[in-house]
Amino acid sequence: MTEEERGNEKKAEGGGRELSFFEKYLSVWVAVCIVAGVALGMLFPVIPNILGEFEYAHVNIPIAILIWFMIYPSMAEIDFKSILSVTEKPRGLLVTWTSNWLIKPFVMYGIFWFFMTIVFDAFISPELQSQYLAGAVLLGSAPCTAMVFVWSYLSDGDAAYTLVQVATNDLILLFAYVPLVTLLLGIGGISVPYDTLILSVVLYVGIPLVAGYLSRTYLIGKKGKEWFENIFLEKIGNLTIVGLLLTLILLFSFQGDIIINNPLHLLLILIPLVIFTFTIFSIAYGWSYLWGLDHNIAAPAAEISASNFFELAVAVAISVFGITSGAALATVVGVLVEVPVMLTLVYIANKTRKYF
Repeated sequence: MTEEERGNEKKAEGGGRELSFFEKYLSVWVAVCIVAGVALGMLFPVIPNILGEFEYAHVNIPIAILIWFMIYPSMAEIDFKSILSVTEKPRGLLVTWTSNWLIKPFVMYGIFWFFMTIVFDAFISPELQSQYLAGAVLLGSAPCTAMVFVWSYLSDGDAAYTLVQVATNDLILLFAYVPLVTLLLGIGGISVPYDTLILSVVLYVGIPLVAGYLSRTYLIGKKGKEWFENIFLEKIGNLTIVGLLLTLILLFSFQGDIIINNPLHLLLILIPLVIFTFTIFSIAYGWSYLWGLDHNIAAPAAEISASNFFELAVAVAISVFGITSGAALATVVGVLVEVPVMLTLVYIANKTRKYF
């Protein structure tokens, strides 16, 4: 049996591609990095304070650079000619559009409203209930832009198709985010910085996309496609994981005080967020299965729905409600939940591959 046949057999059994050492123990590294980030912010606050000053339009530039490291390997894998074939599989796009814009925000609102006003009513003041709900809406109305390339990569998703899924959601985001948030919260005049939206899309998608295209074209022309796919991509594969871990350290160094000072409320926000994430993933993934979509399209479609554009949500919460607000805290918990829960969903997607 050839290497390719063994790889295909492994995929059919649900194992996905072979995980590297970093990927195999990623949950451990994530936990270590979260603790390291909080400790860094508490013990050496001067470091996050200095790095936090490198900001433009509410977007932190050091984090943007680390995100480039995260998603560049995925962008470099894309054969841009294959993007043209996306139109032959429109149902995958319909799943991600419908899940993200007609289902996800309302499911988030409903779950959070139920937990904040009924289940946890005795523990949270009405004012904080409203703020936590606002933060959840900001999260649930912003589908993932950058991190989904990591989840797609780990679940062996179609890189070209994932790019189109993300790009089209970003276009919808520019026009639908403010009206949707305003509708769900019932508050007029909420100021969402459009410069943050546009800059985030450029930084988190545009720049690494161009870098991936240019390097792929140049290196294949100089070294050949076999060298590029079997040697170069193999060497840069761990950049995704390293970028992710360093991003977590930096993010949590910025939010250390908020996390340390609100241990109980962190838990009360975390519970409905986890329930929501599994719920929306199940809806999109189950729909994809019933529609007979290929796994490499179904998995990223469900992962985009379950994952959130937390960079944007945090920026908007801080700019609208303030850095010490309950809304800001809820979006920070979104960051806390994002990685370990999404890794679990990636694991589920890989284990259920054989049913697609």
